[in-house]
Amino acid sequence: MKLNLKNPIVFFDLETTGIDVVNDRIVEISLVKITPGKDEPEVKTRRIKPLNDNGEVMHIPEEATAVHGITDADVAEQPAFRQIAKSLAEYIKGCDLGGFNSNRFDIPMLAEEFLRAGVDIDLRKRKFVDVQTIFHKKEQRTLSAAYKFYCDKDLENAHSAEADTMATYHILMAQLDRYDDLPNDIGALAEYSAHSRTADYAGRIVYNDKEQEVFAFGKYRGRLVEEVFRTDPSYYDWMIKGDFTRDTKRVITEIKTRGLGK
Repeated sequence: MKLNLKNPIVFFDLETTGIDVVNDRIVEISLVKITPGKDEPEVKTRRIKPLNDNGEVMHIPEEATAVHGITDADVAEQPAFRQIAKSLAEYIKGCDLGGFNSNRFDIPMLAEEFLRAGVDIDLRKRKFVDVQTIFHKKEQRTLSAAYKFYCDKDLENAHSAEADTMATYHILMAQLDRYDDLPNDIGALAEYSAHSRTADYAGRIVYNDKEQEVFAFGKYRGRLVEEVFRTDPSYYDWMIKGDFTRDTKRVITEIKTRGLGK
């Protein structure tokens, strides 16, 4: 089966220094680009030297290396993300995005790296297909188990970005073959694999059934963001100074600015 595509879709996977979207960094990215009219996917993999906010090289923790096998030495001569950000943004321009647990981790992490590099790429116009969500709704397993279940193969080199990315693409193809009720349409797949409609990539702000932004965490969970900022301005200040992603801070600033204009 072939994917029914209106736009190209890029499946991608990240290997990182850790799982903190704000403070950790990408050390490897792999992309599998599926383009309408082309039979074969285009595969690109790049290792990245992680830098902190001061431009200093970050150490890849041993516990992270134990997962993906990438060491400080492996990335020492590689470019920093900011050096490839513009070309990467151009490569995925106009493409929908797919991944495994990508809605909760890879997309927020990638968006944060773009903002950190000063490349303001608006991913909200894209459709996101999270193959893990489809899998969990259907079978409740991990990536390796999903690959075994759907493709009847053992996933070799698990936790290398390229192997995980290709496995994700092949799993989706097998899911479409297996489930007659799963639509071969990127928009419908994106809707099916979404947990909720979020205003920011990290999922701190979500939309209610009236398309209004509400908090998805903390003491104001479920409350309108604009209303909270009006009645408790200090909460906005706390978030701006807090350990939230740049994208989340941008979103709440847009909401606050919009509220001031009313």
